[in-house]
Amino acid sequence: MTADDLETVQEFLDDRSDGETVLEAVLAVDADYGAWTFDDIDLDSGTFGELVSRGIVENVDGGYRVADRAVIEAALAGEELEESGAKDDFTVDFNRFWNGVDLRALGALFGALLAVAIARMTAYQSVFQNGYVVSPGNDPYYFRYWMENLLEQSSGPADYEVLVEPAAARRPLTHATNWFIAEVLGGGQGAADTVAAWLPVVASVALGLVIYKLTVLLTRDVRVGVASVLVFAVTPIHAVYTGLGFIDHQLHQYFWLGITLLTLAWLAVDLQRRLEHGSNLRASVREHLRTPLTWFVALGFGLSIAAGIHAWGGSPLLLVPLAGYIAFRVVMDARADVSPALANLPLLVGLAIGSWISLALHHRWGWHAEFVATTPLLVLGGAITVVTLGELWRRLEIHLAGLFALEGIVAAGGLYAFKQLEPEEWGEAMARVDDLLFREGITETLSLFSTEYAVFFGPMYQLGMGFYVALLVLGWVFWRVSRRYDPGWLIIGTYAGYLLMLAGIQVRFAGQLAIPLAVLTGLGFIQLLSVVELARTPVPFQDSEELVSGFQDGRSVAADGGRLLEPSIVLPNGRPVGYLLGVGLLVFGLSLIYVPGLTADVTHSEAQVEAMGAIDDHAEAVNQTYPENYVLSEWGDNRMYNHFVNGESRSYRYAQKNYGEFQANSDPDSWFDRFDDRVGYVVVTAVDEDSPAASAQAQLLKEYGVGGNGTNGLAHYRALFVDDEVATFAVVPGATLEGTGEPGETVTVSTATSADGESFTYEREKKVGDNGRFAVTVAYPGAYSVGDDRVEVSEEDVTNGSTIELESEGEDE
Repeated sequence: MTADDLETVQEFLDDRSDGETVLEAVLAVDADYGAWTFDDIDLDSGTFGELVSRGIVENVDGGYRVADRAVIEAALAGEELEESGAKDDFTVDFNRFWNGVDLRALGALFGALLAVAIARMTAYQSVFQNGYVVSPGNDPYYFRYWMENLLEQSSGPADYEVLVEPAAARRPLTHATNWFIAEVLGGGQGAADTVAAWLPVVASVALGLVIYKLTVLLTRDVRVGVASVLVFAVTPIHAVYTGLGFIDHQLHQYFWLGITLLTLAWLAVDLQRRLEHGSNLRASVREHLRTPLTWFVALGFGLSIAAGIHAWGGSPLLLVPLAGYIAFRVVMDARADVSPALANLPLLVGLAIGSWISLALHHRWGWHAEFVATTPLLVLGGAITVVTLGELWRRLEIHLAGLFALEGIVAAGGLYAFKQLEPEEWGEAMARVDDLLFREGITETLSLFSTEYAVFFGPMYQLGMGFYVALLVLGWVFWRVSRRYDPGWLIIGTYAGYLLMLAGIQVRFAGQLAIPLAVLTGLGFIQLLSVVELARTPVPFQDSEELVSGFQDGRSVAADGGRLLEPSIVLPNGRPVGYLLGVGLLVFGLSLIYVPGLTADVTHSEAQVEAMGAIDDHAEAVNQTYPENYVLSEWGDNRMYNHFVNGESRSYRYAQKNYGEFQANSDPDSWFDRFDDRVGYVVVTAVDEDSPAASAQAQLLKEYGVGGNGTNGLAHYRALFVDDEVATFAVVPGATLEGTGEPGETVTVSTATSADGESFTYEREKKVGDNGRFAVTVAYPGAYSVGDDRVEVSEEDVTNGSTIELESEGEDE
């Protein structure tokens, strides 16, 4: 607080008869709102402009603030200021910093990010079971396999040699990131489990923060930013794919997609805002290019492109909307008489950096297929060509329809050239596209608009009711960018439109769609509140006369003296809170129901975990190692069982190929030789439809393979855990009991046994042959009754396939 500041305020009071009233109003609104806009104070634009120009009110990131409250209060009270020492100066600076923090906005953002975390922890009890970290679904165990494999090979976080030419080359950055974080946390199984459990949640919270920044950047409205994070928090499909324990490539690709959108939006909006408030078009573009932050953001954009490329197998698909955005952006620039070359220079530089990093990682470390690593370079080549054409079109003032057509020709020509010059890479690319887009037999390959959910309910089930709010806002975005220079919203429109198309083909892409959709839904939600007069109209929807009037004479001009509306949070204007809750439930209610339901669909039940534990205990007791302890199960659970039993969860192909046939077969024992020491355990789970009584499914799950009631027990399946939902069996050679009897007689052997506390009688029957001998194989150790005789069968006899000769009566005598 200085004498000069006090003099400035006193001059304002001396110059205006209403000065005290104005300053008191400013102090009041500053105390009520913290961060506020011109609309929050009852002043005319001239008075407000004078306050800003004199420095009494200053512009900060969260809105407008009083520059120094103590100075204004001293001036109003007619007090003199004493010279302050260093301690007082520090106090003033601290007070200014503290006053610049919008505590309500910060608190609302914290609450929204907390909601992101909570929505992803609904399966807490299912993930942390019996001392295990049980990841939901099947695929997370593939990523846990590679993380633990890399941890075993490496000697610390600096041992990057383990990342060179990884066998799992389709998702190298994902595996590298998981491994590195686990190493930083100390390495070992404990660190691996921690990363597997919590990294998806942490990454989701980080992405929520990115979405908030992206939304506020585009809308200049904190309320919309907070609403967008809340929408993102309860988006069902996203909450499932990034839930507690769901460590997969999704959490990595989602985060880097968010960074790509944020950096692209910053580059677009920074230039747009300078054009809106600058007096000279070229000077505004030059200011944008001379700002160091522009090039820092361009670098971040390039890193996000390289990271996204190496994060997952289908990464080139997410470069398609980038190419589309560049094509549309060039046309938008040319239409507004903005140089496409200068306007998109940071984007091109960032893309060049990303292309170089992508190729360097491929050639130096063997990461990803060559056609994937080269894709950013192909987009860069096309972008340079399109920008050059746009620059030419702008200078020649040719109709823009011709530029659109030529851009299409450039895209088609580039693909044709790639096909001709690199036929092998083209073939691999097409095979990958077919695998990603046209694979069947998995739930996530259904369309978002699948008839299974009556078309209309599919989006609600996967994305929530806000999906239809977002569609309306998306239509507004298309309308807006077709009439105004707004490259920021062009980004959201391009990516949302493209990802909506992909999700229409396969619902797996709804997770990526949820990111731009959160921005659109958040804006739509605040607009709904404004329609029912629960909140002020969000900035983008406010009257164009109060905002930007549009592009005129080649530049964007702002109404009201160039005033830029800034974000603030506005509470309901005296309306009942029930109104607010009603609108909130309309947008968020169904999501709050669907998130736990969808999450429960992919978690493993307590019975399954107990079954897995029984297998693990048995394998350890009999000292079995892989592949002797391989677990055969339904493929959707196969990686989970094998991860905990033998650590080999890299693939489920064997189970996918064989389990269905085994399950339906009426003679499970015949599969013992077919397994050929490849299978040590079998897990049978309940199915929706009734299975035939003679099938392996029924014999094992319903009868436990123990015989009795007119059925014969199985020779090679020893029950370890039995439940109505799941039953597990050790596949054993069995002990063979040989003896004599009357030809044609049926010999019954039986023993009392149990599995996980469930007691039952194991019984097998065998006819005596014409030679008076019989041989019957049993799967359980124990004391067997064979007619009037008893024989003891040990654990080793069953495991080693021993033959036990039964003594006859004559021999007994």
